[in-house]
Amino acid sequence: MFCPSCGQENVSQETRFCSRCGFLLTGTYNLLQTGGVDPTAARPGRPLRSPRNRGLKQGLFIFLLTFLIVPIIAIMTIAVNAREPFVVAIAAITLFVGGLLRMAYALLFEEHYETVPSTGDDFLSAAQLHMNRNTALPAAQSIPVDVFTAPRTGNWRDTNDLEPGSVVDGTTKLLEDDRQKM
Repeated sequence: MFCPSCGQENVSQETRFCSRCGFLLTGTYNLLQTGGVDPTAARPGRPLRSPRNRGLKQGLFIFLLTFLIVPIIAIMTIAVNAREPFVVAIAAITLFVGGLLRMAYALLFEEHYETVPSTGDDFLSAAQLHMNRNTALPAAQSIPVDVFTAPRTGNWRDTNDLEPGSVVDGTTKLLEDDRQKM
């Protein structure tokens, strides 16, 4: 089997990751065994959802909890005869603003691609997520033959100009300059 990311041939079918690029091969091997059919997509009752969609639903749920939790807390405050209902105000503000902020965060920062729901350490789900992000191979990169130029001849291996001869070489030169000035 060859790695779909870098093309490295993997000798054993038991390897989980590519030895060259680290690509997760477990899901690829399972896809090859099933003839290219994704077994996670065929499961009924497991719809694919994007993180943005899940975030919007969570924010709406928190926002709607305001209309359930705040009246319950208000009734409990009246039953206890609390003089100042700070708890009601804090709950109302926290749930109302928290729900709106969660929806705003989902719209602004979360990705809209669909992912497979995670079920713990499911390697196939991780492979599917990785394949959703990298849908195409990178563009071919090569230098045409007519553009290629040979390197210049000369003493290109001489690198003495790049680094000093020793650590104290610069200090020694400064001391010699000071002695000449005196």
